[in-house]
Amino acid sequence: MNKVMFISLGCDKNTVDTEFMLGLLRDRGYTLTNDEAEADCVVINSCAFIKDAQQESINNILEAAEYKKTGSLKRLVVAGCLSQRYAEEIKKEIPEVDAVVGTTAIDKICDAIEGKGDFVENVDRLPLPETCRVVTTGGYSAYLKIAEGCDKHCSYCIIPHLRGKFRSIPMDRLVKEAEFLAEGGTKELILVAQETTVYGTDLYGRKMLPELLRKLCGIPGLSWIRVMYCYPEEITDELIETIASEPKICHYLDLPIQHASDVILKRMGRRTDRAELEEIIGKIRKRIPDVALRTSLISGFPGETDEDHAALLDFVKKIGFERLGDFTYSKEDGTPAAKFKDQIPERIKNKRRKDVMTLQQKISAEKGKEKIGKVLDVIVEGKLPEDNIWIGRSYMDAPGVDGYVFLSSAGNYMSGDIIKVKITGSKEYDLIGEAIDNN
Repeated sequence: MNKVMFISLGCDKNTVDTEFMLGLLRDRGYTLTNDEAEADCVVINSCAFIKDAQQESINNILEAAEYKKTGSLKRLVVAGCLSQRYAEEIKKEIPEVDAVVGTTAIDKICDAIEGKGDFVENVDRLPLPETCRVVTTGGYSAYLKIAEGCDKHCSYCIIPHLRGKFRSIPMDRLVKEAEFLAEGGTKELILVAQETTVYGTDLYGRKMLPELLRKLCGIPGLSWIRVMYCYPEEITDELIETIASEPKICHYLDLPIQHASDVILKRMGRRTDRAELEEIIGKIRKRIPDVALRTSLISGFPGETDEDHAALLDFVKKIGFERLGDFTYSKEDGTPAAKFKDQIPERIKNKRRKDVMTLQQKISAEKGKEKIGKVLDVIVEGKLPEDNIWIGRSYMDAPGVDGYVFLSSAGNYMSGDIIKVKITGSKEYDLIGEAIDNN
């Protein structure tokens, strides 16, 4: 049973877990394959954040199970959040599954594949596998997970049950991991966690994200450092100053605010109100005028009235986020919000989400037009050979969630090259440009 195939679902934190598990398998002598038909074992690193993600995970498990009948598949292992949450149900309802591995037991993946049992550990355990990751994101761009779990306990969120309390990963380990990634060709390092802004509080007694960023900026080879998942109330003046003053740090911040109605924010268990959000955003933009702010919102939260929805639209219009995603509320068992009596019908949730995204499309189009004539650094991701068009991203665009820069050039680039591009046009979410540096 030498050939193993991995299917990684869900968030970028899951991606990092997958890459560590792949490293452990490589070290044990396994061969990695992308062909289900030839795999001896399939591992599915699952997601269970919302119901749609759970269903996607289940569908992938069922599809893989079919290869026990038609292919060479001998073992099927399910790892990740679905296993952490529903280990017994998975084994009972899908008997083709041979082992389950929870979110805090990724270092036991080889034992699971080798038939040594199931591994769903205490949710507050922090596995720190002694291996080098197998990077799956193209090499030039990679995620650095700086912490696990969350202590916020927002009323809609299941993450503390799936990932445990907040635990920072020691700084020396993170620097060593980043050095390994840079030596392997990583140009863009993306810091992720359930919440990055409180990094270090559990280990060092204070917020240490600024110091971690400064250490990472000293690593040769890294060109861009991007910070995701910054809770607004935890952003300090020191963090803002570090982002503003360190040339390698992208002027980009991801602020998951979820809503802007004070009533809904309180029901969600969030720690800010609208006035505080406006104050924090104003402070960031004053010190970093060209900052690109991304946020995520939830439409149709229980009890959300037409007035609450209007307040959210007003806030989105007033702030003018450069990047924004909106999701309809998902009722998750085990969360306080699931027990709220005033649940919103799906058609209203979808209508409100559409309202937000229609408004954001207009804002994004206006923001794009403002970039015409400017010169931006762009990291090259690939080429559309039939159109002779290169594809890249600016500092304003995180991979997988934001837009692209489409550019014409006679140059010959490699993925990961960072080139200067003059912006000549824009679409709703993307920019169009011409390379002005062909070296």
